[in-house]
Amino acid sequence: MKISGHILDVRNRRLFKGILHIKDNRIERIEPSDTVDGQFIMPGFIDSHVHVESSMLVPSEFARLAVVHGTVATVSDPHEIGNVLGVKGVEYMIENGKQVNFKFNFGAPSCVPATSFETAGAEISPDEVRYLLEKDEIKYLAEMMNWPGVLFNDPVVYEKINIAKSLGKPIDGHAPGLRGEKAEAYVKAGMSTDHECFTKEEALDKLKHGMKIAIREGSAAKNFEALIELLHDHPEMIMFCSDDKHPDNLIEGHINLLVKRALAKGHELFNILQAACITPIDHYNLEVGSLQVGDPADFITIDNPSNFKVLATYINGEKVAENGKTLIPRVENLIINNFNCDPITESQIQVADEGGKINVIEALDGQLVTNCIEAEASTDQNGNLVSNVESDVLKMVVINRYQPAKPAIAFIRNFGLKKGAIASSVGHDSHNIIAVGATDEAIIKAVNLIIKAKGGVSAVSEKEEALVALPVAGIMSAEDGYDVAEAYSNIDRISKEMGSKLNSPFMSLSFMALLVIPSLKLSDLGLFDGDSFKFKPLFVKHS
Repeated sequence: MKISGHILDVRNRRLFKGILHIKDNRIERIEPSDTVDGQFIMPGFIDSHVHVESSMLVPSEFARLAVVHGTVATVSDPHEIGNVLGVKGVEYMIENGKQVNFKFNFGAPSCVPATSFETAGAEISPDEVRYLLEKDEIKYLAEMMNWPGVLFNDPVVYEKINIAKSLGKPIDGHAPGLRGEKAEAYVKAGMSTDHECFTKEEALDKLKHGMKIAIREGSAAKNFEALIELLHDHPEMIMFCSDDKHPDNLIEGHINLLVKRALAKGHELFNILQAACITPIDHYNLEVGSLQVGDPADFITIDNPSNFKVLATYINGEKVAENGKTLIPRVENLIINNFNCDPITESQIQVADEGGKINVIEALDGQLVTNCIEAEASTDQNGNLVSNVESDVLKMVVINRYQPAKPAIAFIRNFGLKKGAIASSVGHDSHNIIAVGATDEAIIKAVNLIIKAKGGVSAVSEKEEALVALPVAGIMSAEDGYDVAEAYSNIDRISKEMGSKLNSPFMSLSFMALLVIPSLKLSDLGLFDGDSFKFKPLFVKHS
């Protein structure tokens, strides 16, 4: 096979006219030529940190959508399904991904369960981490969220770190807000990347200690604007990632959108493409081509470097997308799950008023971090706490989906619902059921829709009830990715019609149970202070 055009050789930072000669899925030679097609040929894009599960799609369906935007590979942390199903879940992701022509590069989850302050569906021991890391498909030890365990020499944490080191596989970090001597100690322990920086100053602090920074722009967490200026002075230390991408957003674009935005801000073309295409290959030792002789034939064609319209995507010499259409066929997707809870009733989410103010989670649009604020409690005629839509202090519940248990109750601001409720069994990291609503009745309806389906996202308003079923581990659909995206867009629309002003209400909701991100979150065991790593009472207690 021969393909001609203007070749963007990112490794050698040059642009020339040439012809690619492809044989046996690899680039056999590159022939300079003055007569070529008008298209530009360049390496494909790589998402340097993503939880495929957060797209609500199994890997084979994620790939079908991603290749349209020029993505040829991901560095994928199967931490989400790991928390539900353990090693069995990680192996499911590997095997499902193998069914399609796409380069998934999975990591071994380092923190399953993520904390001891929530109920997960599984545990991955150090021996199981070794078992996974010894697999060729597992390229790295996935994000070490337990940074306190690193700093305070937790023996289990270090057993996992040392296993990765002994096998020569890199270790991903996860340390939001960590600065100074603590950041230095974290990096020296072996953490080599971080995708959690939300200020330029924090990223610079980690960069100076040798840590690579993945600039994240997902459906909920958006750090591009805060961090992109780092690319100018640190082009070989920066990567691009989505972390979490819902299906409707994945249809709109992927890493290609970050490339376009960086160009619009005036960044140098080869610096941008270094981050988008090359640095992940080198850092994780990926078997992904970078448009060099002998490389796998993984590349894309675009119209020009100013517009960056992806014309076609090739993986191992096979065209997998063309002119906005995926060429990857659908495959049969198996269903595996771990879901065992009963429908709940209104009496189970009632909390009697104890007087005084309550601690309230303040959600921040576009961020995973939250604030802890105090607010006046609202009560019904029976003296039970209820949502106050006027002050936007809404009831939130988290329900253990692995075994029957008492729901945990808290209150949250900035979801903005004026009526109805939304719920999800995508609740990082343990994926218990999480819901927020304007009334107890609506919360119960939204939650029970999910329990009946054994996984999904739901919205209940006065006039309609909607559910996107997620039967694969309670967090993914086995259906066509484009159909899932359409169904999700509809349920997102309902949530916004009920009053939510958040950019991505369901993605934001899923992170309100993410205990490893400050400041205040809710697990199935109670309200949790992510700064002190301790449970916090619902009612404010001043000494």
